[in-house]
Amino acid sequence: MTILIDDLVKSVELMIQIISRTGKQQKVGEGFVDPTLDPVLLVPGIAGSILDAVDDQTGSIERVWVRILRADREFCSKLWSRFDPSTGKTVSLNSDTHIEVPDDRNGLYAIDVLDPDLIIGREAVYYFHDMIVEMQSWGYQEGTTLFGFGYDFRQSNRLQDTLDRLAAKFESVYTASGGRKITLISHSMGGLLVKCFMSLQSEIFEKYVNKWIAIAAPFQGAPGYINAAFLNGCSFVSGWAQNFFISKWSMHQLLVECPSVYELMGSRDFQWQHAPVLEIWKEKKSGNGDSTILLESFSPSDAVSVISQALSINKIKYDGLEIPLPFNFEILKWANETRKILDSANLPDSVKFYNIYGTSLETPHSVCYGSEDSPVNDLHQLPFCLASYICVDGDGTVPVESAKADGLNAVARVGVPGEHRGILCDRHVFRVLKHWVRADHDPFYNPMIDYVILPTLFDLERRQEKGSNVNEEWEIVSAETEHPVTKDKNQLVGSIAVSIVENDKFSREEAYATAMVVQPQSEETNRVDVTAVSVCVSRNA
Repeated sequence: MTILIDDLVKSVELMIQIISRTGKQQKVGEGFVDPTLDPVLLVPGIAGSILDAVDDQTGSIERVWVRILRADREFCSKLWSRFDPSTGKTVSLNSDTHIEVPDDRNGLYAIDVLDPDLIIGREAVYYFHDMIVEMQSWGYQEGTTLFGFGYDFRQSNRLQDTLDRLAAKFESVYTASGGRKITLISHSMGGLLVKCFMSLQSEIFEKYVNKWIAIAAPFQGAPGYINAAFLNGCSFVSGWAQNFFISKWSMHQLLVECPSVYELMGSRDFQWQHAPVLEIWKEKKSGNGDSTILLESFSPSDAVSVISQALSINKIKYDGLEIPLPFNFEILKWANETRKILDSANLPDSVKFYNIYGTSLETPHSVCYGSEDSPVNDLHQLPFCLASYICVDGDGTVPVESAKADGLNAVARVGVPGEHRGILCDRHVFRVLKHWVRADHDPFYNPMIDYVILPTLFDLERRQEKGSNVNEEWEIVSAETEHPVTKDKNQLVGSIAVSIVENDKFSREEAYATAMVVQPQSEETNRVDVTAVSVCVSRNA
């Protein structure tokens, strides 16, 4: 019966693939093309690349990330892995297959729509798709000025195999674009990958890269999110779609052996404004039998011991064998060396760096288990406990404090209200990117004085539903600003614009007012507070 069901599922999946390939698809290479644009290479973050399992005997290919049908089974069978400390590589438990990233469409296929055959809700599988479509409307062309770099996100951000592939990608993009230097746009952990490459292969980086724009990068880690992921796993999708996808437990067993995840732990050497902690409500009994409930807090360094004890008996069953999967101190040692490389990275003088980070969402920073009424009596219970969080401002995954602390000489840092993955399709971000990649051809645009995008009522309602406030920040750190601010007082700039559109049957009047306060923060940076009001009146003739 199981075999029949499995055959039926495969048949349904094949039918969906055939339908999707014969249906409407965007035609590549058609439409407006701007020959003056420099090439752009998009670099995804963790879980942001399609992964294929290739059978070493037959050569058959099975997509194992992302998929919906048979997702959990194929994920566990093909992606569960063990870390090899001699090579720094995590190797799949399935010895009959190896993992590859498809390079179709010049690397864009693997980072566009993560499940191209079956879409369960747009937000679940769309990744760089909206940005790719948007950039094509600016005049970018796949294979000439627009490229993607997918990679096995289980691996370390400094794995030599990945760095070699990225170096080869730089050279191929440079050649395909006629010898033009590259603008890198990285998302999330992709920022750590790029920073590792910049540190370890700086000459190649400087030779091929002109600009690097990091979006939602966890430069100092994502402590709340990762601590909870180590103990409880994580879900790639939310809501009802989880019923068709990979379980948190299956994901948890993968993460325990992934160097990339250890490299996302909160930095122990960073001077946090509020240090992230792991908290546990425990019951302490005295010699006379009296009990006291205490809340114990553990710093990032001390939390490792707690997580290690909690996972000391963790194991999986694979191919008839029981395999222990405790917290891996060999990977932690490797990850600590990666952190040193990240902290020592320097930006070449010829490369311009920009940083976009998400704001206005409650973001896990510290994690707490148990409660005063229900304390934790055994650390082995932690993987089965529901975590609560102490949150800070961020994008729901990466705190603002971590994302802003890039340690590099940035041209500009911009905070945009948005969710960690959703920020990739945010129209505020598109407007900023369009200017930074010089696709708007507007020499007069200056974010210091031009706040051109107002949130619509729909935007406000969506953010309120997600518990976020509208808060946009601009930190312009370039010394080339044309609008110096006196240090002894604030500067106020106001503007009012009125427009009237009329024809025989319709009349519309619009009024737009902007007030901007520039507050000096230090000798190097200024803070800009912007408020805007738009009024529109329409009259039928």
